Amino acid sequence: MATQSPFSMLESILQSFNLPLTPPVWAVDETHRRIVLLLNHVLMQEPQAMERLVRQKGRVVLMQWRTFTFRLFVSPAGLFDVAAQGAKADLVLVITQESPLAIAQELMQRGKPAVRIEGDVQLAAEVSWLIDHVRWDLEEDLARLLGDAPAHTLVQVARSLAHGVRQFVGQRSRNDSGGSPA
Repeated sequence: MATQSPFSMLESILQSFNLPLTPPVWAVDETHRRIVLLLNHVLMQEPQAMERLVRQKGRVVLMQWRTFTFRLFVSPAGLFDVAAQGAKADLVLVITQESPLAIAQELMQRGKPAVRIEGDVQLAAEVSWLIDHVRWDLEEDLARLLGDAPAHTLVQVARSLAHGVRQFVGQRSRNDSGGSPA
């Protein structure tokens, strides 16, 4: 008999409350600006990524999950900016998986959530390239703040923790699907 994952039970409890999860507009705007700062920080460490984005300057990418939307404008510098609310999207990326826990599980298993893509094919190819090739070197950034040894230790601890969570998630999904436990 397969046991139910505690995460799916938690998700069903949260869905039964049916609470509207709409944060205030100012919080959404500030979150978008912080995400853009992080994206641009990562992009500035990858000149090839910026060169690819320069070719898409002026384009708008709309990302959507459930009722949450996020519009990015590609600047002439090959970086992102928050696009105006009414800006027409050249590319629409809609995450089709409804469950936040299923999305987290997919990401923990180093996969990608299911996405419906509509719009400009070349822009979609560039965004796909960015997702596949650009990585944040967190250890390098931490080293600038803390020094090399503490940064390396923190990143190793985080990797060990993430590996343990991935193993747990993988084992749970095998058990939930009727496979044998590891």
